[in-house]
Amino acid sequence: MSDYEKYQQIKREAGWTGLALFVLIGFWLAAGFGLSGMEGEVFGLPIWAVTSSLGVWFFAIVLVRLLTSFIFRDMELDEDAAGEGDAHHE
Repeated sequence: MSDYEKYQQIKREAGWTGLALFVLIGFWLAAGFGLSGMEGEVFGLPIWAVTSSLGVWFFAIVLVRLLTSFIFRDMELDEDAAGEGDAHHE
């Protein structure tokens, strides 16, 4: 993989990670403030408190899983190590 291709992949990963952050913030706002008027409790807590804390945590795990499965690629960033294989890990 050329340096340019690596740079493009890094830019792609950073862009999608930023987008995932904005989606997560939007979910947090909707789960917390959007559900604040809703009646009901879970484990003695208001629904908005559960969805804006545990719900966001689980949603973040799903987003990271999607990023690592479809966007991120494993690539060697060190030019010297790319040609040596695992010899430098002895």
